[in-house]
Formats: sequence, structure tokens, C-alpha cells
Amino acid sequence: MREIFELKKVLPAGMNFPYDFGFLPSTLADDGDPTDVLVLMDEPAFPGCVLKCRIVGIIQGEQSDKKKTERNDRIIAIEQDNHSYASVKRVDDLGKEFARELEDFFVNYHELIGKKYKILGLKGPKAARRCLREGMKAARREAR
Repeated sequence: MREIFELKKVLPAGMNFPYDFGFLPSTLADDGDPTDVLVLMDEPAFPGCVLKCRIVGIIQGEQSDKKKTERNDRIIAIEQDNHSYASVKRVDDLGKEFARELEDFFVNYHELIGKKYKILGLKGPKAARRCLREGMKAARREAR
């Protein structure tokens, strides 16, 4: 049987994800889901589409509700055949305004679903690759 996608939630009215938002297969993040990835590309993709990307950074953050607090980082990547972001090698190349807009989106999104999101930092590709490796190890442990 093939894997299928499950719709976990719908964005609140009036919101849309900036750029394409997905996950890294064969990973497990601290929130129990696959590691999240925000993909910057020329044209939108479609659900279930596998993209080849280069990692440029990570938004490190934690989300909380009334009961618990957990890490919920978001890797930032560029689709490999992209033209608009071809020169971007590190998240810093995107500029401070871009970073602020992304951070604001995640804070506001969580607020609308009754949670709090705190930005812990915006780091480069080295930290993002470390998160990816940890997510892969966690998925392998979970599979045993």
C-alpha cells in the first residue's frame, strides 16, 4: 500500500503560507511530525511533489499551549532549479526584512490557532543540516 497524505489542519481564514511549505521525508522533529521545510522557488509546487533543494538556514523556535512547550523549527531551502533565489546561499542573503516577515508569519499563525510561537534564532545552513541529521536519527529510532 502506498503512503497517503493526511490533512492535519487548515490555515485560519485570511492566511496563506508564504512560499511552499512541506516536510522532509524520513525525519522526525521534536513535535512528533516530520521536520518542516519552507521552500523558496519560482512557481508553487503541488501536494505530494518531491523537490530537490539546497538548505540555506533554519528558523529555530518553540511553540506552546497551556499544557506544554516543544521545539518546532522550520528549515529554509531553495529549490535547486530556481532562478529568483539562485544567488542565495545562506538565509542571511535574503535580508533582514525577509527574515522578519517569516518570523511574524509563524508568530501570528500560532496565535490564531491558540498557541504561542517564540523565535529562538535564525541560523545558517550548518545549523539546519544538524537539525536534518537529528531528525533522520530520530525517525530511524522510532522505526525500530
